[in-house]
Amino acid sequence: MPRAQDRLPFPYRPEAGVLAQRLSALQGGLDWTAAADQAAPWVRSVRENPPPFWAMESLLKEYPISSAEGLALMRLAEALLRVPDAETAIALTADQLGRADFDGAADSTLARLSSTAIAMSKHFLPQAGGEPGLMAKLGAKTVVAATLRAVQLLGRQFVLGQTIEEGMKEAASARKRQANLRFSFDMLGEGARTDEDALRYLASYQHAIAAIARSADPQQHPARNDGISIKLSALHPRYEDAQHARVMRELVPRVWSLCEAAARANLNLTIDAEEVDRLELSLDVFEALAAQVAQRCPQWQGFGLALQAYQTRAVELIDHVAVLARRHGVKFMCRLVKGAYWDAEIKRAQELGLPGYPVFTQKPHTDVSYLACARALLDAPDAIHPQFATHNAGTIAAILQMATGSSATFELQRLHGMGEGIYREVLQDPAVSCRVYAPVGAHRDLLAYLVRRLLENGANSSFVHQLADESVGMDELLVSPLECSLPDAVAGSGLPLPPALYGAARPNSQGLDLAVVAHREPLLAAHAALVVPAVPEADAASAASAVARAVQAFSGWNHTPVAERAATLRRAADAMQQQMPRLCALLVKEAHKGWGDAVSEVREAIDFLRYYANEAGRVMAPQNMPGPTGESNTLRLEGRGAWVCISPWNFPLAIFTGQVAAALVTGNTVLAKPAEQTPAIAQEAVNLLRAAGVPADALQLLHGPGETVGAALVAQPGVAGVVFTGSTQVAKVIQRALAMKDGPIVPLIAETGGINAMLVDSTALPEQVADAVAQSAFRSAGQRCSALRLLCVHEAVADGVIAMIRGAAHELVAGDPGDFATDLGPVIDADAFDGIARHLRRLAAEAKPLLASAPSTALPHLVAPQMFEVRSITEVTQEIFGPVLQVVRWTGDPMAVIQQVNALGYGLTLGIQTRIDSRAQALAGAARVGNVYVNRNMIGAVVGVQPFGGEGLSGTGPKAGGPNYLPRFCAEQTLTINTTAAGGNVALFTG
Repeated sequence: MPRAQDRLPFPYRPEAGVLAQRLSALQGGLDWTAAADQAAPWVRSVRENPPPFWAMESLLKEYPISSAEGLALMRLAEALLRVPDAETAIALTADQLGRADFDGAADSTLARLSSTAIAMSKHFLPQAGGEPGLMAKLGAKTVVAATLRAVQLLGRQFVLGQTIEEGMKEAASARKRQANLRFSFDMLGEGARTDEDALRYLASYQHAIAAIARSADPQQHPARNDGISIKLSALHPRYEDAQHARVMRELVPRVWSLCEAAARANLNLTIDAEEVDRLELSLDVFEALAAQVAQRCPQWQGFGLALQAYQTRAVELIDHVAVLARRHGVKFMCRLVKGAYWDAEIKRAQELGLPGYPVFTQKPHTDVSYLACARALLDAPDAIHPQFATHNAGTIAAILQMATGSSATFELQRLHGMGEGIYREVLQDPAVSCRVYAPVGAHRDLLAYLVRRLLENGANSSFVHQLADESVGMDELLVSPLECSLPDAVAGSGLPLPPALYGAARPNSQGLDLAVVAHREPLLAAHAALVVPAVPEADAASAASAVARAVQAFSGWNHTPVAERAATLRRAADAMQQQMPRLCALLVKEAHKGWGDAVSEVREAIDFLRYYANEAGRVMAPQNMPGPTGESNTLRLEGRGAWVCISPWNFPLAIFTGQVAAALVTGNTVLAKPAEQTPAIAQEAVNLLRAAGVPADALQLLHGPGETVGAALVAQPGVAGVVFTGSTQVAKVIQRALAMKDGPIVPLIAETGGINAMLVDSTALPEQVADAVAQSAFRSAGQRCSALRLLCVHEAVADGVIAMIRGAAHELVAGDPGDFATDLGPVIDADAFDGIARHLRRLAAEAKPLLASAPSTALPHLVAPQMFEVRSITEVTQEIFGPVLQVVRWTGDPMAVIQQVNALGYGLTLGIQTRIDSRAQALAGAARVGNVYVNRNMIGAVVGVQPFGGEGLSGTGPKAGGPNYLPRFCAEQTLTINTTAAGGNVALFTG
């Protein structure tokens, strides 16, 4: 079966062009002025007679998410309900409420109830960072309980019930007030990280369908009956395009079991929308299910999916779904939504360096897309039953207008807790029907859902936010999105495209979206054609000769203008960008990199070249210093001489290129000694730099064993400096060798490893922790200097967090790095494999195995993820350079954990997972490490964004990819000229 990707357009098309198409499709088919005239009375009625609980509207009026109060409320709603221990709950509440003012008067019932409890909390809670006495603690616990009740009250406005039975009871009550309501129940829950989670969500969906079926009238048309919405990522722990074959094999039967149950009861079942990179996978799953619907239950018309208007491919997606319906002879329900992952989609495109954004970057453009999508849905009445999910009165009126004269049957939808006032007015027309999208689940599970809804609808420009604000006039509230001017499509948003993220002076390196077939194909072709070239080894004698040539070439290269040296680096960067498929393939074959890591590494190398090219112009520009009259003082920098650059195998292109580029652009000549295991990729980098204009003697590659070639280079008297990345032990050997040499004191820049820790407290979201740990500890087979080695989890949440991480790690695929489905390939060689094996034997005897796998026989040197629980931080004394994670539980003061980590002596990276902002800042300030990451993974430092490097046993600094790196490669000279020596200071005389 062809993939959906083969029938959808490229996801990163120019926004202006897509917007023009959408506007063109609406020309002549929509009279916005008439729609606004129809919507205006609804708005006036709601403002004059608001419903008893118009929860979202009143909440956003009192506490906009752009305010300190709104942000604090959102943070508390997201985290407080899941904190099991009183001490942390007090700290979280004090931290968030200390930043806001809830003492002001509130207009709405909901706001007053929340505000009263929360304002009281501020008077009794300890100040952030302060240590309360016993009475204060007792008072704090009481007030935290009151705040907790306020947050639960907030949750009750947006969650229909904590169980499906409770939700159905609430739905029945709502229908007594408004008879023409239908419900689509959404069982709350995020994506599964473990198969156990997925099976639990499956059971929840099965139970919900059975419960709804028991209360439903099987004779009703499904479009007029209640139903359920399901999330595919909740039903499979690896719901991603790279695992396509596995998803189709394992997930489709699970979802079909739900479809069968819904079809038997004649209920509707809607597949919720996910992130853009999962779109084609979702469509493939949907089509496989549609084929079974057509074959096994062709009379059922309750199967459907949600479509996101903010995607630039939304209209084409609707056309694709209509084609599927006609091909299989069925009719689909299509719920049209604006989209809930906007910020995540923007960030992903920027981080991956993609050519554009898969979503519209301005809200009016999404509004135009929504109307164009509505038109497309109404134009396919034979294939689609449209469901328009919107709270915007103008949009509702526009849909009703476009539907006039159409044969399509459709319904409107709103979220529970939102839009009740507007729909009270709209539903006075008995011909209009509305379905309520109704979340069901425990209040502690509402957090991610609630925060998404607040972010999606809480922007100052949103209709929901402005409806309750009577200072927003009717013309502004119901302004036509069709008035968007095309020149504003991209430039007017103020949001640069990913290639321009760092401004015109430094283009962002271009990446690849491995979920897009067109981006994968060049990589596979390069991999199939590549034969790793042999690189001749050097010896001690050739090392001495190379140093002599580098010393001889230094003067000419050092006197080459810095602008010309920088231009050389930029040309090399452009060449690397053009050669990305070949370079990626070489990294996969020679260094056992996975494809995602390979693309990231080539991009990092390009970024190093461009960043250092820019920095050189700034750093090496002469600086005029202050001084007495009649005298000029100028500080200038120049190269030091011939530098030895010794790079590792774990980043054989990025670190190699970064070291070499920094030395070259500052006027030094370079003797590059790559890792023994990865000489071919280093040779490719040298070839590109020489082709870009670096003289052959200014950049020489010397491949060979570190004990001979590396040692010989370091020992040469003409060496002006050494830059090294590798183990702490080898760095100390180089340090001693340099200290023992006669002659000048030679600088050493060393970046070494670390026992990198992550601290997790009980406010952290377990799913985010599991993601961050799996990426930080196991990606790249744990062969990163920054990789997580020691996980410190609060005792109150340790069991659940450890179980989730263990389950997530179990789902990772260890295998052939050339396969896109592989998560971690083999470790670099037999020596590395044997060293890890020795550590595993030791840990098996000394620690508690949490996830221990036997060595794989599928490929040589393959190590699956490993986890062990140790008794204390002090037991972790050695870095294990592989996919091995040690876990320790902690209680009490988190600052004591940081002090114990500091005592280990390393200082490279630290992760902190907490929702207590003041705690994160305090812990980061106390940590003796180079890079601290809060609420994210600990790997993948970006050049010029997160300068990378450590202290203590983890390196000397300065940080690579940062503003202080290049000066270490330079010698400084101050030039002082006495201008009065030639007859006086003319400037003074004429001033």
